[in-house]
Amino acid sequence: MPVYPLAPRGTIAPGKLFADQHGAVAQLHGVGIQHLDGLFYAWGEDKSAGATFAGVACYSSPDLATWTSHGHALTADPGVPDIAPGRVVERPKVLRRADGTCVMLLHIESPDYSCARLGWAVSDQPAGPYRYLRSERPKGNVSRDIGVFQDDDGTGYVLSEDRANGLHIYRLSADLLHVEEIVSTTLTKPGAHPAGPHGYESPALVKAGGLYYLVGSDLTGWSTNDNQVATATSPTGPWSDWADIAPPGTATYDSQTSVIVTVRGTQTTSHVYVGDRWIKDDLFHSAPVWLPMEIGDGRARLRWHDSWTINPVTGVVAGQPSAPPG
Repeated sequence: MPVYPLAPRGTIAPGKLFADQHGAVAQLHGVGIQHLDGLFYAWGEDKSAGATFAGVACYSSPDLATWTSHGHALTADPGVPDIAPGRVVERPKVLRRADGTCVMLLHIESPDYSCARLGWAVSDQPAGPYRYLRSERPKGNVSRDIGVFQDDDGTGYVLSEDRANGLHIYRLSADLLHVEEIVSTTLTKPGAHPAGPHGYESPALVKAGGLYYLVGSDLTGWSTNDNQVATATSPTGPWSDWADIAPPGTATYDSQTSVIVTVRGTQTTSHVYVGDRWIKDDLFHSAPVWLPMEIGDGRARLRWHDSWTINPVTGVVAGQPSAPPG
C-alpha cells in the first residue's frame, strides 16, 4: 500500500499532504482561500468519493500551515440535481459581499463533462453551511475551471474557462449572484494548439503594485504543464504576452495553479502560489504544491522550497529556496 507523506503540522512542504487537527488528510484540492475574520479559510474538493461529489470541505488556519477542519461547508444533496452524489463539483471559491454574506461559486459538471455550468451557494458564515441556489452557463458560454477575484472597490469577478473561445473574465453584480458582462477574454500563446485557439484553465487573478496578474494552466488533462502569467493595468485588459512562472520544462514543479493568496503583513506583502499535483487514480491523496510567489514589476516567479512557513502578522517568508527533488 502506498505511503503518502504528511507535512509536519505548522509547516508547508510542497508535495506533502496537510493533516487536520485529527491527523486526517486535509481535502484541499482545487481549493479557494480567503482571509476572513483573522483566519485563512479554505474550501476544497473532498475527494473521498474519487472524481464525484462528496461535499465541499472547509478548513481554517492562522498561518496557511496549521489546518482545522470544519466539516462540509456544502453537502451533497440527492434532492438537488446539480450537487447530488454522482455529480462533479469542482473549484469551490468564495467571495464576501458588503453585507457579510459569503458567496460560493462552483464549477458544476456531469460525469461526462458535458454540463459545464457555473453554480452559486450562499452562507452567513465562512464555514457554512451553504445553501445552494442555482447554476447557469454565463452569458450562454461553457464554464469549466473557475477562479474569483475581488478588487479594492469590492467589485467581484469570476474567471471561467471556455475552451472553444478562451478564458473569460466576467464582472459580477454588486450582490455577487449574477454575471453582468464579459470584461475581457484571453487565449493561450499563439500556436500552442494547432487545432485552434483555447483559453487557459484553472485561472487565478491577483493584484500587486497596481498591476493585475492572471495565471493559468494549459489544457493537458490530468498532466501538469508550464503554467503561465500575463499582466494588465485593468481586468478589462489588454493583457501582455504570456510568460512562465517557473523554470521552463518543470511543469510548474509538477503542479497546476488553483489560487494565489495575498498575505498583507506589517513588514511586507507576500504572495503564495497554491497548486495541485493531481493523481488521477487516487484524487484523495493528490498532494498540494504551495510555494512563495515573487510578484512585482510585471513578473511572477516561483522557486522551489523543500519546506517553508509564512508569518501571518509580518508577512515574512521563512525558508530558503532549494533544488527540487529528482
